[in-house]
Amino acid sequence: MEHIYQYAWIIPFIPLPVPLLIGVGLLFFPTATKNLRRMWAFSSISLLSIVIIFSIKLSIQQINSNFFYQYVWSWTINNDFSLEFGYLIDPLTSIMSILITTVAILVLIYSDNYMSHDQGYLRFFAYMSFFNISMLGLVTSSNLIQIYIFWELVGMCSYLLIGFWFTRPIAANACQKAFVTNRVGDFGLLLGILGLYWITGSFEFGDLFEIFNNLINKNEINFLFCILCTLFLFAGPVAKSAQFPLHVWLPDAMEGPTPISALIHAATMVAAGIFLVARLLPLFIVIPYIMNIISFIGIITILLGATLALAQKDIKRSLAYSTMSQLGYMMLALGMGSYRAALFHLITHAYSKALLFLGSGSIIHSMEAIVGYSPDKSQNMVLMGGLTRHVPITKISFLIGTLSLCGIPPLACFWSKDEILNDSWLYSPIFAILAYFTAGLTAFYMFRIYLLTFEGNFNVYFKNYSGKKSSSFYSISIWGKEGLQTINKNFGLVTLLIMNNKERSSFFSKIKKPFDRNLKKMMQSLITLTYFDNKNISSYPHESENTMLFPLIVLILFTFFIGFIGIPFNQEGIFLDILTKWLTPSINLLHKNLNNSLDWSEFVINAIFSVSIALGGIFLAFLLYKPAYSSLNNFYLINSFNKRGSKRILWDKVLNIIYNWSSNRGYIDSFYEISFIKGVRGLAELIYFFDRRIIDGIPNGFGVTSFFVGEVIKYVGGGRISSYLFLYLFYVFVFIFFSIYYFVS
Repeated sequence: MEHIYQYAWIIPFIPLPVPLLIGVGLLFFPTATKNLRRMWAFSSISLLSIVIIFSIKLSIQQINSNFFYQYVWSWTINNDFSLEFGYLIDPLTSIMSILITTVAILVLIYSDNYMSHDQGYLRFFAYMSFFNISMLGLVTSSNLIQIYIFWELVGMCSYLLIGFWFTRPIAANACQKAFVTNRVGDFGLLLGILGLYWITGSFEFGDLFEIFNNLINKNEINFLFCILCTLFLFAGPVAKSAQFPLHVWLPDAMEGPTPISALIHAATMVAAGIFLVARLLPLFIVIPYIMNIISFIGIITILLGATLALAQKDIKRSLAYSTMSQLGYMMLALGMGSYRAALFHLITHAYSKALLFLGSGSIIHSMEAIVGYSPDKSQNMVLMGGLTRHVPITKISFLIGTLSLCGIPPLACFWSKDEILNDSWLYSPIFAILAYFTAGLTAFYMFRIYLLTFEGNFNVYFKNYSGKKSSSFYSISIWGKEGLQTINKNFGLVTLLIMNNKERSSFFSKIKKPFDRNLKKMMQSLITLTYFDNKNISSYPHESENTMLFPLIVLILFTFFIGFIGIPFNQEGIFLDILTKWLTPSINLLHKNLNNSLDWSEFVINAIFSVSIALGGIFLAFLLYKPAYSSLNNFYLINSFNKRGSKRILWDKVLNIIYNWSSNRGYIDSFYEISFIKGVRGLAELIYFFDRRIIDGIPNGFGVTSFFVGEVIKYVGGGRISSYLFLYLFYVFVFIFFSIYYFVS
């Protein structure tokens, strides 16, 4: 049994040859390396397959034996200081290694086709392989210093991959924003690590937990200092897992290639923060204040992420805010002490969200087939619709991922999210209400994404091949900001967007009544959408290649069946709760009750409640976005201009507040822009002025004064007797003048 554990150290190093050989090949044999570039993708996938086999065998051993294994060796020894490196194999390591490798392999298969025409193909696979190495090293680390090293390497890979298309200014700015924001959290993490070493004298997890808990229980350490150190530790996961208030980097990180979003910013890297909190939970759990802070940050992130996703137009940014919200659920569970529920949701969400992101990549890939579509247009849901018949497999996979994230049984996220929601009632009714409300918001905005993308008729924007214009157009937003479908009841349904300039002029000339000011503004904004011109359109979206569809199909299977590993019914042996058995050593370490089983009646009641809320959100999304209800939307748009009653005005104001809050990212980025960026820049300018005018100004002033005094004195001491006599007489006359004035007065 221990034989396989002894060689577990090789797990992070198995994929290492790929980035090394790519780098050497590009340096010495660039032409040959580029010509054989598909070989590197095959090599990377093959090596990760070996890691998967290794990880699965370790996991089977964990389930059968509930066994910990740790091996360390000394790296630096100096007097009383000893720094050791090693690896730790436990249930948490097994879970994360399987999660990382399975998602990574599917993403690499997908990327082979997605990036096939990109000039940075080899660079992409080198970065991806190095990221997988860093992530595997992170989850197998046995001490805090080792974790911090791999933590920074993961951040470096994220920086490189977000800015992969660095020639685009928006991508370059996004990777810089991610780097700076994560540095804030990482600096706190470093301070926390150093503070804990000062308290305990050890970086190793086992010694750290034991010594720290003993000091707390015996009250032999300053409690406020312990709280401060653990807060600094928590700052690292807050930034890495995009928790409030350091979440602002995640939506901008979507500027990287979509496979990056699926692997790093949905399934693995953002999960590193959850992993670290779970790893250090025995440390946090003895300080109730820290647990309360973790749960509080989690619930704020849950609600904030959901509200910010409500009116996003970019499909990837919408999914990014969804990821942020779901990570908040995991953080809430950890703050409540629900270790099992948090890790369960980590697993189910990773596969479901990877499915959604890869599905969005397939959508973007298909939209880019349209001539004249730039990346920002191909990700804009406003310009989609009616993709069902063009990308049916992508549509099915996206729908399954959407249903899973909404918490619809029997899909994966239903089991894990429902467990977190149930635990929240026991922890805090207020938190539970907010968590359930957000579950309804999740269902609403996820089906908003689905309906805007796939339902309706894609041909409403363009002429079809027969040259006939489409005759229908449905509302793409309840906000009334994205497009106006009907101008006047007398003219019926008129699609401005498919008209050329001549047709628009002819149409406007027929309208006799003067336009409402708001109506004019809406029309003018629509006319500026020149990318709807028929001359820019030469083809329709199409389904992706098989190598891109294969990972979607595999992830569909995961999304259907991965939730069954944690079904908590053990009483009659009907279901085997593999997850609890898997996590038994960790749960014992956290002093948690192992009896996680529920009776059927309690479970069904809780499930009916949570599913009903999700169905309510789905129904609301269908009501507002389904093409069949376009008449309702048209009625709203017309009457918002023609019948401005008090109730309508109030409703409009409410919708505008929600829309502005979401589209402006909750004004948090603006607040940071004003308070930190402009504030720091203003402070720097003030310090610069003080340094130049005061610090440098004083000695410079003395220098200038000395120069002018010297210039004056050189004319006084010229060596001429006539000059001396003149000055002497001048001073005598001045002295006599003031003396007479004094005596007279």
